[in-house]
Amino acid sequence: MNLKRSAAPAARPAPSRTPGPGRKAQPGGYQEALDELDRQVRQLRIDFERYWNGALPFPPDDLRGRIQNQLKALRNVSMRSAVESFRMGDLEARFNSYNELWNRRVRDREEGRSQNHPPVTVAARPKLFDPEAGIVVAERVEPEAAEALYAALARGPDGPKFDLASFRSYLERQTAALRGKTGCSAVLFRLAAEDGKLKLKARPVGA
Repeated sequence: MNLKRSAAPAARPAPSRTPGPGRKAQPGGYQEALDELDRQVRQLRIDFERYWNGALPFPPDDLRGRIQNQLKALRNVSMRSAVESFRMGDLEARFNSYNELWNRRVRDREEGRSQNHPPVTVAARPKLFDPEAGIVVAERVEPEAAEALYAALARGPDGPKFDLASFRSYLERQTAALRGKTGCSAVLFRLAAEDGKLKLKARPVGA
């Protein structure tokens, strides 16, 4: 008597960590998706700096595209809490600020090339803002000054956890507070390494 073996049940596909559009996030699923998105945004910032420093031969366009798709998918998911909604907005703002910084550098490079025909080795532009020597701020923080400090912080092991616009607003608040407290005419911001970490220092300048 021949006995037929019953077919083994088909394996179920593993659930996706990214909730689909229009779906509610499962407990823990949305948080995991945000954690992965945070990791990718941090990696994008690192790869951007590596590319501009010459350590990466090609721009990280693939990673940037994956992050854009991830953001698009997460925007269409019902938020589970106000905290997660705020974190999603912060990640999107950081990604947009990195893109803005990237596009600005690309424009600067293209304009530099357009002024030199044919393309030859061009002398490096003088560094107008040196985060290690210090950047003096009187009232309004110049975009290039904030960008120089922000980019220097981004090269550290931890990196900033906020976007460029928020960082510039923070510098302006610190400047106003120190001027009001000490009566100084300006504030010098500089980056210093302490215990293997980059820290932002502020010192009053002028009577």
